[in-house]
Amino acid sequence: MPAPTQLSSLRTFRPSKRFKISAVALTAAGCTTALALAGTATQSTSALPAINVAKVSADGQAGTKVQALTKGAAVSSYPAYVGKPAAAKDASRDLTKGPAKAKPVAAAQHKAKPAANRSTVRKPVAVSAPKYSNNLDGWIRESLAIMKSKGIPGSYSGLHRNIMRESSGNPNAVNDWDINAINGIPSKGLLQVIQPTFDTYHVAGTANRLTDPVANITAAANYAAHRYGSIDNVNSAY
Repeated sequence: MPAPTQLSSLRTFRPSKRFKISAVALTAAGCTTALALAGTATQSTSALPAINVAKVSADGQAGTKVQALTKGAAVSSYPAYVGKPAAAKDASRDLTKGPAKAKPVAAAQHKAKPAANRSTVRKPVAVSAPKYSNNLDGWIRESLAIMKSKGIPGSYSGLHRNIMRESSGNPNAVNDWDINAINGIPSKGLLQVIQPTFDTYHVAGTANRLTDPVANITAAANYAAHRYGSIDNVNSAY
């Protein structure tokens, strides 16, 4: 613990004006050194504008004022400046414009396309009639299709069996010796039908000719259905 005389000396110590100036000078020199070190650490190899360190006031109050000697110098020329960089403009998108509009051609095509509607009347699909061969098999099959649509009973085997017995499959066969021939109305065709029977039991939609293969078969089957129940039930002259 210092002696009382020393404490008294410390309380009454007043720094002189010269001492104050020296202290401020040392402080200013320290600031200059700090600025120099910061500039060395951050600046690039290019030289920066000169910096003027502030002066000391006449009353002993020290102040520091940093000012660029080159007026109008860009702030970005100082590496120590930390600022927000300008946003890069996206060349692929202009934010000042609204959303891209649809291409006129695509929009027109979409507008022209009608919406699906179940109530729209649709054209019926044309179904081509099946083609039958121009032979005994084809004639029988075509006759069966017509008989089915008209509700006339009969089977392939029943028709084929009776045709082979009556005409051996010849659509132009004519019987010129039986009673019908004697009476002037000979039996003709695949199932040997006389003209009056053909006229009575002719099936609409077939040719109106006695010796036509399909017309002859369907008329005979129609007659047999009315008299015997079906052509399948006929096993002899009928």
